[in-house]
Parts: sequence; C-alpha cells; structure tokens
Amino acid sequence: MALRRCWGFAGVLPRLLWNNTVLSRVSVQGGRSSVSSLVNTHHACKTSGPLLRRFSSAPPSTDVSYDQMKQLLAGRKAIVIDVREPWELREYGVIPGSINVPLGQVNTALQLAPEEFNEKYGGKMPQHTDNVVFTCLAGIRSKTALDTATSLGYKDVQHYPGGWQDWLKNEQQN
Repeated sequence: MALRRCWGFAGVLPRLLWNNTVLSRVSVQGGRSSVSSLVNTHHACKTSGPLLRRFSSAPPSTDVSYDQMKQLLAGRKAIVIDVREPWELREYGVIPGSINVPLGQVNTALQLAPEEFNEKYGGKMPQHTDNVVFTCLAGIRSKTALDTATSLGYKDVQHYPGGWQDWLKNEQQN
C-alpha cells in the first residue's frame, strides 16, 4: 500500500512542482527546486527516494576549487577566462594561462569569430562544448559571466568562486 502511494505521489510530483502553491514547501538549492527533498519528507516514500532523486532539477555544481583550477590549467582541460578589468590584472596579478575578457565584453566576445576572438584577446575562442572556467577577483563577476555564457548556449561552464584572492592565498601557502 505504501509503495502504491509512493508511485502515485511520484506521478503527481512533476505537476505539483509547476504549481506555485507547492513550491513554498520545496527546498531551494542554488535557486532551483529539489524534488528529492520534497520526496524525502513524504513518510511513505523513504525507500523510493533514490529512485526519484534522478528527477531532481538541482544543477550540478558549477564551482571550481583551487586544486581543480590547478589541474585544469596543468592539463589544459579548460579555457580559463578572467573577467576583471585589465588594470586589475596589472595591479594585482594574473592566473597563469588565463585569458582576459572584461565582464562588460563577455557577451560580445563569446559571439565573435574565432580569429577575431584570438586577435582581440590573445587566446583560443571557446567552443560551445569546451570546458570554460570564469574567474575574477572574488567570484561575483565570474558568476555573472557564467550565466551569460550559459544563456549563449555554452554547455560546460564553471566559475572559480574564490577568484584571484583565493588563488593568491593558496599560491603563497605552497
């Protein structure tokens, strides 16, 4: 009987998530609703939680740690774009291997022809399927750049929330 209620609940759940009256009871992670948290609160569905978790709309993490950045740069597995202004790079420093595209130019830059991008920014133009990591001083502008790239159809975009400040701190410790 409990399993039948669970399956009935699972069938109704997608419709409920679109209904604003239910969204107030759904936990929000990263600005998106999580089905698994709602399912796990339903007493009859404790055992079927893992089955329903695959329907979660919670996004995979877009954050990159310092160690991940080091690995990505060393293996050249990502195009790292620093969205700070050029004067900030001169004054504070640069993450080696990054390309400077100021935040105000990201939207236009990501729509240039590859040759134009290379000529203007001195680096490889990211393709829509490339792993692209945005960075800035402290992670605010890089998140905005990530959102811009996503809106332009880039699929594998991340950002380094610690930014230059975290990079410098970690580099000084090593």
